[in-house]
Order: sequence, then structure tokens, then C-alpha cells
Amino acid sequence: MTLSSVSTPDAQLDLRGTPCPINFVRTKLRLEKMPPGALLEVWLDPGEPIEQVPDSLTMAGYQVEQITDCSGYFSLLIRRPVTAQ
Repeated sequence: MTLSSVSTPDAQLDLRGTPCPINFVRTKLRLEKMPPGALLEVWLDPGEPIEQVPDSLTMAGYQVEQITDCSGYFSLLIRRPVTAQ
């Protein structure tokens, strides 16, 4: 997937240095405040955060559209579903 195929995020959340599962909880709370169909960019640390958070978000019904290795941290693009959670 190229950057041109993904729209610009509606909001950004920097969770580098935030431990699991707090980073998942904060991401989910932020997504719940966003309008349906909105795109959130989240920055996560390597290791447990990037291994756990995307899977947890997918299981919670969110669409992880892109994961980018930004050399030292990861950028996730997550879309809030149009249907209510």
C-alpha cells in the first residue's frame, strides 16, 4: 500500500513510552470520540505495543489500514467503522 492510497489522518495520538494495555485503552477511547469513518494515526513503540495493539483493535472491530516502521517507532492508521460499536 502506498501513502497516496491512504487519506490524511483526522487526528494523531503519540503513545510512545506508554505501556500495554494502557496504549490500547487510550487508542480505543480516542477512536470512540471520533466521528464514524474517521482515520486516527497512532505512534507505538516496537515490541509488545506493536505486537498487541493492532490485533486488539482488529478484534474490537476497528480497521487497521496501515502499519509503517518509522525507525524507532511504528505508525498505525486506524479507521473508525461507519457502523456503531
